[in-house]
Amino acid sequence: MAEGVLFNIAEGIIGRLGSLFLQEIALPWGVKDELRNLKEKVAQLQAVLLDAEQKQAKENEVKVWLESVEDAVYEADDVLDEFEARWRQMVPGNNKVSKQIRKRCSSRAFS
Repeated sequence: MAEGVLFNIAEGIIGRLGSLFLQEIALPWGVKDELRNLKEKVAQLQAVLLDAEQKQAKENEVKVWLESVEDAVYEADDVLDEFEARWRQMVPGNNKVSKQIRKRCSSRAFS
């Protein structure tokens, strides 16, 4: 495992969790707080990953732990990929549901 790879993937997950795309989904479905909490947890994990990735060369236990966390980080990234792909299939950019979601999101943003 290359140094910093998991840290960078976690950083990408954080960026995607804060994306406008997921924020638009979060508002109408009422999961904005859950999305924010997940983003905070990944940020905490990211801090631990940075430290652990630096220590893995000297401490075998840390290396073993990182290998188990690696699977979870990749799986989380895959889950986000699959969620976004399925959502885009269900809600193409020009259909009625998508327009309603954008309308709700923009009206809530200014209230």
